[in-house]
Amino acid sequence: MRTLDFANGDTLPMLGLGTWKSKPGEVYEAVKAAISLGYRHIDCAHIYGNEAEVGQALEEAISGGAVRREQLWITSKLWNNAHAPEDVQPALRETLANLRLDYLDLYLMHWPVAQKKDAVFPKSGADLIALEQLPVADTWGGMEQLVDAGLARHIGVSNFSVAKLRRLIDSARIKPAMNQIELHPYLQQNAMLEFCQQVGIHVTAYSPLGSSDRPAGMKADDEPVLLEDATVQRIADAHQASPAQVLLAWALQRGTAAIPKSVNPERMKQNLAAADLALNDNDIAALADLERHRRYVDGATWALPDSGYTVANLWDE
Repeated sequence: MRTLDFANGDTLPMLGLGTWKSKPGEVYEAVKAAISLGYRHIDCAHIYGNEAEVGQALEEAISGGAVRREQLWITSKLWNNAHAPEDVQPALRETLANLRLDYLDLYLMHWPVAQKKDAVFPKSGADLIALEQLPVADTWGGMEQLVDAGLARHIGVSNFSVAKLRRLIDSARIKPAMNQIELHPYLQQNAMLEFCQQVGIHVTAYSPLGSSDRPAGMKADDEPVLLEDATVQRIADAHQASPAQVLLAWALQRGTAAIPKSVNPERMKQNLAAADLALNDNDIAALADLERHRRYVDGATWALPDSGYTVANLWDE
């Protein structure tokens, strides 16, 4: 498995298992199966509501000798209602308790969005806190203290634009190690990848297969289905591979980590095999032509009246 390397010698397996949308009762079995198949990178988040099951699977895999803790890369994320600096460490400690771990390999600020502490999801603009009132830099100061305390080996962000990354880097004591963003041939984010390469920030692709199983309320009636794209299918047929394998191979060949979600052991096995698929120059060129600037996760949840947040200012577009 190819890896992303960090200055302290840590290595991140580029293909991981995503756990967003994995249902209770399924994610435990999925994580156990993934580890037995050879996955060593598991991506989690407090808001997914399933970290306790993930933790049970991790504890059993480690105690049973299937894997050592130091062989695993576990990522989780700080939710928007814990952005006050004094709330950051308690939030991580809750995640660590759920995951039954002493530390995380990577802890991410899930969104550049702040919410009131009692608002898990905002119902109105009043549930959100403007970034002028609770700046990202203040939250990041709390994140940096997690590294100082040995609770997280690396810290980073998710859903940040280039402009937001620039501002954070300017004020940070510890530079973000990662930006986890939506990334696939319909949303290629070339400028973001170029910037992150220049400043030494790694990138993880979420929804690398197009997130066709996300909640219905997040879908448009006429949205394109990436896994059914004719170009992707043609390339898959030429390589005797699946469309998912083509999309994952594309992500890895661009130097990004990828975290496809699955609870099906056979699909997990197929996804892992994508690391061995080599796309040729013609394949890469054909996939480059698929750019649509199509976000499947557009952040509209936060764009509420009187909130200070809009889809445009979230992505700085």
